[in-house]
Amino acid sequence: MASLGRRRGVPVSRERGVMAATDCYIVHEIYNGENVQDQFEYELEQALEAQYKYIVIEPTRIGDETARWISVGNCLHKTAVLSGTACLLTPLSLPIEYSRYVALPAGAFSLACAALYGISWQFDPCCKYQVEYDSQKLSRLPLHTLTSSTPVVLVRRDDVHRKRLHNTIALAALAYCAKKIYELYAI
Repeated sequence: MASLGRRRGVPVSRERGVMAATDCYIVHEIYNGENVQDQFEYELEQALEAQYKYIVIEPTRIGDETARWISVGNCLHKTAVLSGTACLLTPLSLPIEYSRYVALPAGAFSLACAALYGISWQFDPCCKYQVEYDSQKLSRLPLHTLTSSTPVVLVRRDDVHRKRLHNTIALAALAYCAKKIYELYAI
C-alpha cells in the first residue's frame, strides 16, 4: 500500500527552465497485481488532493472517465451562465407580454444547472482542473516517459471567478423569476 501514493513526478528540462517534481504527477499504467483500477483511482485521488499543477493520466479508462466528468461540469457551468443571461436579456429584446415565456424557463434552467453544479462539483477536487489540449503546453511535460500514446493531461486552474460568475447570474435570474411570478399572481 505504501507504493500506491508514491509521487512519481519527473523533473524535465524545458525551454524556460526546469519543471519541479512537485508540478507534475503521472498516474502510470502499470498492471501489477489485482485491483489495478482501484490503484489507479487511488493514485489519481491522491494527486488531486495534493493539488499538483499538472496531472498526467496514462490509464485510458480512468483518463476518459475523468475527462468526461470535467466536460459535464463545464457543460453545467456554461448552461447556467447562458440560460441565466438569456433570462436576463429576454425582457430587453422581446415584448413584455411574450418575454416571460422565454425568461422564466431559462431562469429556472439556469438555477437548476447552478444548483446541480454546486451540489455535485463544488467540493470535488476535480473541478479545479481542466483537460489540456494545447500541444505547445503539452510539449513542456514529461510525456516521453509514458507508455500510453493518448494520456489525459489535467491542468489546475483557479475557478473562483467562474463559480462567482455562474452563481451571480443564476441568483439574478432567480430574483427576476421570483419578481415575475409574484407579478403574475399578485395581479
